[in-house]
Amino acid sequence: MRYCHLLAVAMTIACSSALAQTPLSTYVDSNGFIDVQKLTCAQLAGTYQEDADALTSWYSGWYNGLAKKHYLDLRKGKVVEHEVIQYCKANPDKLIIEAIAVVFKDERAKLGIRMKAD
Repeated sequence: MRYCHLLAVAMTIACSSALAQTPLSTYVDSNGFIDVQKLTCAQLAGTYQEDADALTSWYSGWYNGLAKKHYLDLRKGKVVEHEVIQYCKANPDKLIIEAIAVVFKDERAKLGIRMKAD
């Protein structure tokens, strides 16, 4: 009986947290676009996993385009994506682009990459 009660509680929590998620389409403007420079970590952490994955993939392409890179390191991309999502869960008040900057800086430091000063 106790097991059934615990299972029911766990299922209720799982269902209520799934209902609390917000689709990215909520943040679309009247032209159908999302301003990715204004999205917060709370918005990323509060969306569906497939939306978070799509969004972090888009950011990856954006940053790689800025760096004029034309390749994908799938393994590293997944690691960085996970770290950005974890950072966002811990820092919901930050912008996603701020979270990416922190994670990228940490990744470069781990690899011993030093950036040129502007």
